[in-house]
Amino acid sequence: MVQELVIAAVAGASAGALYLMAAAKIVKQYERGVVLRLGRLREGVRGPGFTMVLPGVERLRKVNMQIVTMPVPAQDGITRDNVTVRVDAVIYFKVVDAASAVIQVEDYRFAVSQMAQTSLRSIIGKSDLDDLLSNREKLNQGLELMIDSPAVGWGVQIDRVEIKDVSLPETMKRSMARQAEADRERRARVINADAELQASKKLAEAAKEMSSQPAALQLRLLQTVVAVAAEKNSTLVLPFPVELLRFLERAQQPPQQLTAQPQQAVQPPQQPAQPQRPVQAQPRPRPQPRRPQPPPSTAPAPSPTSMPGVSPAATPAPPARSKPLARH
Repeated sequence: MVQELVIAAVAGASAGALYLMAAAKIVKQYERGVVLRLGRLREGVRGPGFTMVLPGVERLRKVNMQIVTMPVPAQDGITRDNVTVRVDAVIYFKVVDAASAVIQVEDYRFAVSQMAQTSLRSIIGKSDLDDLLSNREKLNQGLELMIDSPAVGWGVQIDRVEIKDVSLPETMKRSMARQAEADRERRARVINADAELQASKKLAEAAKEMSSQPAALQLRLLQTVVAVAAEKNSTLVLPFPVELLRFLERAQQPPQQLTAQPQQAVQPPQQPAQPQRPVQAQPRPRPQPRRPQPPPSTAPAPSPTSMPGVSPAATPAPPARSKPLARH
């Protein structure tokens, strides 16, 4: 009898221990517990720590109250100015009402994800390309309001929505690059023109100051020569101005000699002389070619007296040799 009582007590203790183990629940610090008794929501939400539920009668569902970071898949859309873009985003939200997150929606994570995708497509169609690229803060605020309005009834609060990336077609990228290059070139030309205007004003002022002192221009010329000659990689051709010679000549003369010189009488202008006719040069005589002389014969010439029938008077005299013309 005693043995049966001991066995029954041990069995009861074991059953009680199993019951307590099944009824005991632990809720973490970042969680909240929602208790459903026979399918009905009990008032109040179980806080963090140790709690008890009736096994088989009550059911405890834990809801994470931390901020959830959820990436929004990239969505293809056409902007208001008819440009095809691909935009993805990221959303930050948390549960503020655990009971509504369990009762009002089947899966609040999936619901927030689908709402973010549809809102992102809607915001793409209402915006221009320039707004997507440069005015993202305004788009982020509008996207947050669009997602937060239905999520309030689910016990979910949207903390922040950020557009992460905007993908453009390659043709649009090249067009934007050309536009940016043209804008940069325009600004560079405007800056160069402004610099030229300022430089011209300064040069005009410098020329006005140098006009009063001619020696300043010569000194500036010498400074330029020194600056160019310091490189030693080019040949410098320097024209020597006559004004510099006059300046040096005046500097060498004593001041008394300059004041003692009498004024020269002004001479009347002379009449221009009549031009003389050019004398025509006589052509030089051409030298005549020298004729070759026959070689002298070694045979003795017959005397006129030795030839029969020929008188001495009829014998012709030898021709006189002409002297060659001297070359001029």
